[in-house]
Amino acid sequence: MDRDGFWGLVEDARASVDDTVADPDGVADALTKVLGAAEAEEIVGFGTELARLQVESYRWDLWAAAYLINSGASEDGFDSFRGWLIAQGREVWDAALADPDSLADVVDEDRPEGFEGFDGEGMLHVGSHAYKNATGDEAAYWKAVDAEAPDTPDLPAGEEIDFDDEDDLEARLPRLAALYLNA
Repeated sequence: MDRDGFWGLVEDARASVDDTVADPDGVADALTKVLGAAEAEEIVGFGTELARLQVESYRWDLWAAAYLINSGASEDGFDSFRGWLIAQGREVWDAALADPDSLADVVDEDRPEGFEGFDGEGMLHVGSHAYKNATGDEAAYWKAVDAEAPDTPDLPAGEEIDFDDEDDLEARLPRLAALYLNA
């Protein structure tokens, strides 16, 4: 599956969800249903493209944005944040990779009671769930994706950012810092 095909499926799934910012799991559920009807090879292609996007977005500046937006971001939390970001669609994804501070236009600085972060972990498992539903063999999915997908680098790309240095965060991500620091 190529990148356009990947994003086409994401956009189709997004169309069935009222508020993708708040409901990335709705996007994941819709994608799982669509992919579940696809050939196993296409599902693996989706998973491989997802893995490529995760590697391309493994960057300090985007992690800093996730850290601000979610009031912290472990490595797993950053992975889940990038799943949420994929659920927002290609336009938001591309804008965030060009300038992570652009996410200030997407997220709401008012966190409702019980807020657990902008988390799209479900998006990271769409392929494996669809493959298991289609074939009954989730392990074969991971083996096939791992054979095709690039490895995640040891360190994020770009200049390292100290997430505890508020002055640095304000300088690099001024709009997000204005929304979330000392909020």
